[in-house]
Amino acid sequence: MNPLLSKPRIFRFAPSPNGRLHLGHALSAFLNHDKAREKGGRFLLRIEDIDTTRCTPEFETAIYEDLAWLGLAWENPVRRQSDHLDLYRDALDRLFERGLVYPALLSRGEIKAAVARFEAEGKQWPRDPDGTPHYPGTERTLSSAGRREILDSGRPHALRLDMGNAIAQLDAGLSWQETGAGPQGETGLIAADPAAWGDVVLSRSDAPSSYHLAVTVDDALQGVTDVVRGRDLFHATAVHRLLQHLLGLPEPGYHHHRLIPGADGRKLSKSNGDTGIVAFREAGRSPGDIRAMVL
Repeated sequence: MNPLLSKPRIFRFAPSPNGRLHLGHALSAFLNHDKAREKGGRFLLRIEDIDTTRCTPEFETAIYEDLAWLGLAWENPVRRQSDHLDLYRDALDRLFERGLVYPALLSRGEIKAAVARFEAEGKQWPRDPDGTPHYPGTERTLSSAGRREILDSGRPHALRLDMGNAIAQLDAGLSWQETGAGPQGETGLIAADPAAWGDVVLSRSDAPSSYHLAVTVDDALQGVTDVVRGRDLFHATAVHRLLQHLLGLPEPGYHHHRLIPGADGRKLSKSNGDTGIVAFREAGRSPGDIRAMVL
């Protein structure tokens, strides 16, 4: 049994303030809130606002308004990722010093061109579970001095995890305990396959941390014991388990819940305003109506 689960249970809802919350967010918030109450635990709200180009104070205020209207209460102060950028930098530095992170210079366009040339020969370029092509790893063989030279040059770059090197440092396979279900109904003890993601981005010149790194660091620092989130992040858990191992962080339990599809059958997006919680509120729906719609 995961030893963390014998301690007070801590759940969190962690939206990004880059649009209005929709029904999918309501489902996740309700589940985290209700599970915390059922277990006699704590319910935290975290604002994931690293993307400064899309996240705004107005949307952050709207998150508080929507959740309060739904009848949810959370602990204060609320953790905002933008207030803790030094912690993500510290984690990156630790990985860099171990030779597990390298600066990657290829742009998205250059990666796309490399993939097109490769597949024009009838071969299949590896892709991650989300369908994104793996990075070619052009700079992976650079020495520590060569990597530091790129960083000091100020050239635009991403910092990527050297996945092969990272996996080589494992002394056993990785897994996680799943109490929800994956896209194919996977539940129970799940074998993690971080290699499927290739050399994932951990930060960019214009973004101090990727989702993968920030969420792993934040969950550990906040003592989160139970990660309850959408099924679209099921496979990404493999990357988070690897980062937990590399950084010496505790392992929470995981529960991935169903996604609520829009009219087109795809998962809801903040850009689809008619599914926003505020739209239902303005149409005269009650918090009870929203709860009945998603649970």
